[in-house]
This record gives sequence, C-alpha cells and structure tokens, in this order.
Amino acid sequence: MDTLAGLLDGPRARGAFLLRSILEPPWSLRIQDQAPLTLVAVVRGSAWITPDGAEPVPLSPGDVALVRGPHPYTVADDPATPWQVVINPGQRCSSPTGEPLDGLSDLGVRTWGAGLSGTTTLLTGTYQVVGEISDRVLTELPGLAAVRHESLDTPLVDLLAAEISKNAPGQETVLDRLLDLLLINALRTWFAGSPDRTPAWYSAQCDEVVGQALQLIHDAPADQWTVAGLAARCGVSRAGFARRFTELVGEPPMTYLTSWRLALAADLLRESDATIGAVARQVGYGSAFALSNAFKRRYGTSPQEYRRGSLLAGAAEGAVGELAGVQAQ
Repeated sequence: MDTLAGLLDGPRARGAFLLRSILEPPWSLRIQDQAPLTLVAVVRGSAWITPDGAEPVPLSPGDVALVRGPHPYTVADDPATPWQVVINPGQRCSSPTGEPLDGLSDLGVRTWGAGLSGTTTLLTGTYQVVGEISDRVLTELPGLAAVRHESLDTPLVDLLAAEISKNAPGQETVLDRLLDLLLINALRTWFAGSPDRTPAWYSAQCDEVVGQALQLIHDAPADQWTVAGLAARCGVSRAGFARRFTELVGEPPMTYLTSWRLALAADLLRESDATIGAVARQVGYGSAFALSNAFKRRYGTSPQEYRRGSLLAGAAEGAVGELAGVQAQ
C-alpha cells in the first residue's frame, strides 16, 4: 500500500456533508466552517475561489478545488461580489449580518440555491475529520489546490453530480465513496502536475529501490524491519540503501517506519475498539507499554487519552452531521 492509498485505507468519509448549489449571478458564499478539507467542483457555469489573504483562482466546469482548513475562503461568481451567505461551523448558514437568508432556499435533496434554473452549479463535499495517515498527504498541499478538468480526466464529477440529489437506500455510502474517489484522483493529479511541490516521499515511490522499501513498510508495518533487512529485500547494501532512502524520502528508514506505525496506531485507536495491546501488535510494537511511550513522544498524549478525545470529537461530529443532513435536505 502506498501512502496515498493509505489515505482511504484508514479513515474514510462517513456521512460527509455533501451539497449541490444552484446559483444565479451575482452570488457570493463566505465559507468559515473550519472544516479540515473541502472539495468544490464546478458542474456548470464558472466560479472564483479566494482564500483569505490570497489571489482569486478561477474555476471552470469539471475543475475541482481542494481547500485545506480551517482558514476561511470565499466562492463567488466574481471576486468583487459582496458576500451573500456565510457558512459557519456545523454548516449553519446566515446572511453576513447574521439574519435569515433572503433569496436562497432548499431546492430538494442535498440541493439549495436561487432556483433549479440557475446558470451555475457547484458540488461541495466536506470532510469533518482528517486522520493521522492522511495528514502526511494533506500537509503537503497548499491552502488551495485547483485541479483542472483537462488533467483530471475522470467522469467522477459528473457521476457525483448525478448521484448527489438521489435519496435511494444506501445513498449516503455511495456518495461517501464517490467523494473519496474524487479526492484521491484529485490528489494524484495535483502531485503529478506539480513536480516542484510534490513531497519527497511521493516521488520516492517511483524509485526502484526506495519504492520497493516503502511498499514493504506499508504492506507489513508490524514486521520487525531493520535497515539491513530492508536493504537485503531490496537487493542493495545497507549503507547504500540508508543513504538513498534518506536522500529521496527526507528522513531515515527507521524514522519513516516509526511515523507510519504511529499514524496507523492513531487511526486504529480512533476507528476501532481494539485494546491498546492489540493495536500495538498490529503496528509492530511488542507491548502496550512500548506503544504508549512512542505514541506520547510523537503526539504528546497517551493512546488512552487520544482515544478518549477522539470519542468525544466523534460524538460532536455526529451531531454536526445530523444537523447538516437536515439542512441539506
């Protein structure tokens, strides 16, 4: 498993906030929901997206914008259009002065806007939680990454547009998976098209030796890997392997292995009820005590405290998801 695949192998979209917006110029949406990651796709018409303190970026049909939170941004028909709607945490919508919205309303399942005949259609998918594995990917992105339709080369935007307003059994799961696929496709396209901004570990996966080592680590993190063992499996000398890995990935092999194991442990603590000892064994630590020491050095908290905090956050996110679902429908 490569690191990008790990993004979806751990925490996945679960009841993500998904909305189709149908708008007629002039329109302007101020987004300050503090979500860690949002995808904005243009289906019809055009839009401008402007992160606070940055230059406006135009979007055309089929384009996808990846927006890293929690900083606010604006999506509008024109950068000069005054805000009409403010979207707050919990997907609470109001006018810029906090009053009820005027001129925009629910238009059906997961759909809102000025009317079904509006000339601009946007799709918005919001991840409320980003797990530790995906942090390795997402921290490499700028605040805004615009992926153009000609390089994206996928029918996923159209497919999501066709599915988002349906209310069939299991539809929430269908939409979550489509959102995940669109995210992975957009990330892959962004990294491939931005060589000067591509993270070292991503480029290193193409190296004949280091790529094989990364695959071994990702596929079997619980194995008792050593530098010598990885070098032998890759068919090179220990010293040459260590030097090559460090140069291409940006950190030594054992440092990378440790960070990957702890990221996996964090996701297991969040997503399962396995004991600390069971989690330790799954990620390559001999005991709960050994994992706890390493985990606390990395995250500043014990596995038990981390899990407790995740449960509390999950309860809050569930309440947000219910509210968002009511508003979207």
